[in-house]
Amino acid sequence: MIKQTATELLNKFSKSTSHPNEVRRLSVMIFDEVSEKIKEMPSRYRLLLEAGALLHDIGYYIDSKGHNKHSMKMVLENGLEGFTHDEEKIIACICRYHRGGLPDKEEHEIYNTLDKKERKAVKRLAGILKISDGLDRGHLNLIKKIHLNYDKENNIAEFILTPNTPEFRPDISSAVRKRDLFEIGFKCQCVLKFE
Repeated sequence: MIKQTATELLNKFSKSTSHPNEVRRLSVMIFDEVSEKIKEMPSRYRLLLEAGALLHDIGYYIDSKGHNKHSMKMVLENGLEGFTHDEEKIIACICRYHRGGLPDKEEHEIYNTLDKKERKAVKRLAGILKISDGLDRGHLNLIKKIHLNYDKENNIAEFILTPNTPEFRPDISSAVRKRDLFEIGFKCQCVLKFE
């Protein structure tokens, strides 16, 4: 089997690449802020997150119902150039948990095959992806910049959002609803607000 890059897979299975690319941009911004201010993560994790962000919605190619699970299967079936098999499983799980239920090693077969460190990486990276996906819910690219303030004493991560249009505040309720996995992964409370 000839493996393809995440971008090639995205182009093969998606009609539009604008939302996945925007979610990747937001995810990388959050990753960099979190890595600097809450918990330093290996630079390799950034690549895993980027691939997961690009591929999180390819499951729509099969069906919108359960598309996150289809995305996971498609990553595993197609493989990804530049990643080991274990990294492909992490990326597949990042796609799987960008929506829907939380990771469960008792219930979820692929997640269960990962070791403890890899499962922690999935929670953190998928947690970032969930928020990013929620911030681009309307596929309108409305967020210009994300800055993070971290209150270590009270364990609160405060996301300060800068909208593209200062006089317009986009609806971020989807991102607020999707912060659960981030909070679990980084063991903190998460607040999202505009500057």
